[in-house]
Order: sequence, then C-alpha cells, then structure tokens
Amino acid sequence: MKQTPEFDIIVYGASGYTGRLVAEYLSQAYGGDGELHWAMAGRDAGKLAAVRDEIGAPADTPLVVADTGDPASLRAMVENTRVVLTTVGPYQLYGEPLVAACAESGTDYVDLCGEPAWMRKMIDAYDETARRSDARIVFSCGFDSIPFDLGVFFLQQAARERFGVPLSRIKGRVRKMKGTFSGGTAASLKATLVAAKADPAILQLLTNPFALTPGFSGPAQPPAATPEYDEALGSWAAPFIMAAINTRNVHRSNFLLGHAYGEDFVYDEMLLTGPGEQGKAIAEAVASDRSLASDKAPKPGEGPSKEERESGFYDVLFIGETADGRTLNASVAGQRDPGYGSTSRMIAESALCLLRDATTTPGGIWTTAPAMGEKLIRRLTEHAGLTFRLEA
Repeated sequence: MKQTPEFDIIVYGASGYTGRLVAEYLSQAYGGDGELHWAMAGRDAGKLAAVRDEIGAPADTPLVVADTGDPASLRAMVENTRVVLTTVGPYQLYGEPLVAACAESGTDYVDLCGEPAWMRKMIDAYDETARRSDARIVFSCGFDSIPFDLGVFFLQQAARERFGVPLSRIKGRVRKMKGTFSGGTAASLKATLVAAKADPAILQLLTNPFALTPGFSGPAQPPAATPEYDEALGSWAAPFIMAAINTRNVHRSNFLLGHAYGEDFVYDEMLLTGPGEQGKAIAEAVASDRSLASDKAPKPGEGPSKEERESGFYDVLFIGETADGRTLNASVAGQRDPGYGSTSRMIAESALCLLRDATTTPGGIWTTAPAMGEKLIRRLTEHAGLTFRLEA
C-alpha cells in the first residue's frame, strides 16, 4: 500500500525554461497557501537551487533529485507526491519511464505533450494499469490542447442546454495570436519526424484523426492542408500547426465522454489570416512555413523575455452547427504568450484541479475535458487569465 506522500505536487523539470515558469507561478500564486506542499525536481540539485533563488521562491522550497535514466529515483519521487507535473520533453524520448512509474504507483500525472503517436503508445501500454492503480494521467495540459479541448467541451455543453442535442460540426478558428512556440514544441516535432521516418506505423498514426480512440473510427475529417477562403468569416484561413494534436485530443475527449458530441462529430482547426490579397499571401506563407522543424527553431531551454511573454495573447473562435442547421458559437481567449506564459499557468492549474477539485475522476489516461471539464474551466477563468464565452 502506498504511503502517505510528503508532497501534493512535484514539478519535474523545474530547472528547464518552462518548468522554471511553472515553479515561479506556483511560488507567487500559491506560496502563501499553507495547505499546498510542493517541490521542485530535476537531475541537478545545484541547478534547482539556483532556479529556486532566481525566481524568489522560499529558501526552504524542497528540491528533489530524480532522473529519467535512474528508475529508482523516479520511483522514489512519484511515491512521495500526489501529482507529478512534468515539463521534460520530448516525451517520446524521455517520458515513458515516468508515465510507467505513475501508472504503477497510483500517482496522478500532467504534462505538456503534443506527440500523438507516443500518446497512443502510452494509452495502449498503461491505461489499464492506471485504471487499476487509480492514477489519473492527463496529457496535453498546455496551449496544446487546453483552449481547444475545453473550448469544444464548453460549446457542446451550451448546445446541449440550448438545443437538447450536440453540435455535429465545429470549426476551430484561431482569430488572433501573439507569441512564439516553445523550444520543447520544436524538439517534439523534430523527434516525431525522425520517428515517423523510421517507422511507417507511426506515420499512419500521425495521419489518423482517430489515433487516440482505440477501437473507434468516425467520419472523414477535413484535411485542412491548404489555404482556403471562408466566406462566412470574410477571411483567408491557413493550416494551423497545432491542429495535428488538438483535433486528436478533441476526438479522444468525445470518445471518453461516451460520444457526447455524437459518433458523427466533425472537427477541424485553421488559423485566420485576414481578407483580400494580403490575407491570401499570409495564408500561403503560413502553409509553406517549415521553420519549426528547421535549425532556426527555438531550442529547448530557450524562450522569450518576460516582457514578450506578458504581452502575448490568443483568441480562438469555435463555430458550431447541429445536424439540422442550428448554430452556436463560442470563443476562448488567453492572456500572455501561448507557448510559455499561458501554458505554465494552465498546467499548474491542471495539477491543482486534479488535486483539489476533480477528486472523483477515476484512474486512467485522460484528456482535460472528460477528466476535469467545468472544474478546470472555472480554475482557468479565476486564476490563469482565460475567458470562455458564447458569441452571437
């Protein structure tokens, strides 16, 4: 039987760029909360201590040394906390030992994963183990895919209340976004491309919109591979780079919710680039951009300045339609740079939601909507600078 853990949350990877932001947020937002016992973890105690001092965390903030390559240290870490929050990616390179340890020990887990092929591998390998141990393992608790997964959930809940039926078609359209993708996102994309080149089965998963719904395959989904003009919105739209993970998570949420959105649900995402020739040119430039997979992409550990993080924002429109043509729209907007400033708050609040609010969610490998749903929406609205609202 698992002993009573010393900590509520351990931030694993706290000396990395994003992990540091998470630790800083927990220290500043919850440092006065005498009920929250949290720690910073990583491979190097010296680096952890330096980051603790640089972010102004209390000198007695506990430091835990653990390494993916040392199973005993991982096991000791997960058995001494209720939730592990990990920012150590690419997850397909470093994540499996931690997922396995959490699933086996009954420890809750949240990450920032945007790697669908690896996520499917983890579902196949550890979902049953997590169910038995009551470990709640929740992937993709950052910009990919919280605003999108919870945005669709929010709109579907409203449609149920208003129409009595779900929306069979939703279009996710990023209206505005200022900020940069993280070095971790770039590293994950590169690792995925390498893995797909080596293993055709991975490529097959990456092209399957239902890669995360074992045993279920729904209707054909829009490819969103080329720019298109949206007459209703009066804007050109370009393929959105995060759609490859967000759409898979949305379909998994529907699957885990017992197909509350319907078995015929269709969902896609694109980035709005504006009207006219300028909008078309921007859309074409976005569609041909490969910089995130190039040597020019940000490296893990690199990121924008504090001023750049705090001046960022995003705004996503969700356009929904029922099978009989009734429509309902909603939006999700967020303060701060999506890949860093907002993401660090979203994953921290996800860990806190599992810890304090979503206490009846059973064990298994989850997405955010079925695991935490309205409870997480409330937390993000109250603490993380997100807004969820219906639109005319």
